[in-house]
Amino acid sequence: MSLFEQVDDLSRPLADRMRPANLSGYIGQRHLLDERKPLRQAIEGGQPHSMIFWGPPGTGKTTLARLIAGYCDAEFITISAVLAGVKEVRAAVARAQQLQQEQGRRTMLFVDEVHRFNKSQQDAFLPYVEDGTFTFIGATTENPSFELNNALLSRARVYVLKALDAKDLREIIDRAMSDDNVGLADRGITLDEALRDVLAESADGDGRRVLNLLEILIDLADSQGQKSVSEEDVASVLSGGLRRFDKGGEAFYDQISALHKSVRGSSPDAALYWLCRMLDGGCDPTYLMRRVVRMASEDIGNADPRGLRIALDAWESYEKLGQAEGELAIAQAVVYLACAPKSNAVYSAFNAAMADVRANGSHEVPLHLRNAPTKLMKDLGYAKKYRYAHNEPDAYAAGEHYFPEDMPDRQYYQPVDRGLEIQIKDKLARLHALDEKARKVE
Repeated sequence: MSLFEQVDDLSRPLADRMRPANLSGYIGQRHLLDERKPLRQAIEGGQPHSMIFWGPPGTGKTTLARLIAGYCDAEFITISAVLAGVKEVRAAVARAQQLQQEQGRRTMLFVDEVHRFNKSQQDAFLPYVEDGTFTFIGATTENPSFELNNALLSRARVYVLKALDAKDLREIIDRAMSDDNVGLADRGITLDEALRDVLAESADGDGRRVLNLLEILIDLADSQGQKSVSEEDVASVLSGGLRRFDKGGEAFYDQISALHKSVRGSSPDAALYWLCRMLDGGCDPTYLMRRVVRMASEDIGNADPRGLRIALDAWESYEKLGQAEGELAIAQAVVYLACAPKSNAVYSAFNAAMADVRANGSHEVPLHLRNAPTKLMKDLGYAKKYRYAHNEPDAYAAGEHYFPEDMPDRQYYQPVDRGLEIQIKDKLARLHALDEKARKVE
């Protein structure tokens, strides 16, 4: 049995011609499709269920859906949420109902980029999933928990498809180069082992991409009358950059999260790696600098207040110097923050104080803390008994109250035993002891 589907039109793109005809020809996703895995057993047993395939582009979502339909002898109807509207959805439902009534045949409805449908469009599928008109399979590159309705998620199992590794991609290349039916063997052009490895590494986990690049390389060599693909051909085709980076999608937020957590975890090397991944992928440096400034306040704070200044200086440097020189300033700030002593004391204190404010309403400002610029205000007691700290010993009014009168004092800020906050902690402890002593006297 051939590994690949029957293809009548060899002018179709290589990536389309190379779709496997059965699970033995499917490459990747072993965590889902190895022997005894539930999904594999459901497919081979002809017992499909509604499901969502979530994974990066080129990981085999559409191909796997087609294979499931084939194993279940189901009609395969596919629509793209990018292009389809109400008309296409109704047509798919009508076709599924017709097959069910006239032939007793099940239908598999595959919706590519399902996250592009709005809430009402997603809800439109639910009655037909419920009554068995079709088995629903959605494919998405975005996190389903953010992009899909809970009602749809509750009726479909989510399967996470992973980016293909270099070994998988190399196997795809080798199959395409050796197959003389739907592949490239009959073209008579060779691609040596080292260049195959370069191509596999450069495809960034995307099987469709590696086949498209391979086809371009073979066509280029053919057009130049070459019998083999040269290093120069590969360098030329790959020069545009191929790293996967979705500026608004899941990969974007995963990578900024990895950068932030590497800084927080005091790993300058990993922080540099994720910074370079994002810059290389086209991330707006202004967005990156906003996040770096946030890191300086959230994770370093007063353990090393210089971190915030260095982050702001890097931002200013980038704006003045531009990309080539300015990116190095961003890297300097990221490395400094990763190496700096860590404290989230200010971050935690801010959140605690904000929670208090939102939970406890608007307490009045105590009279002694109010300004009294007019005689009426003075007569009403504004600023009365206010103690001017600079006139007190050590410029500290021991025992003074600064919270609202009907609110007990809080201690939101808890300095850590790292960096400058060691000294801050000692000072605050000394001041609190002075307060306690003064209030006992009162």
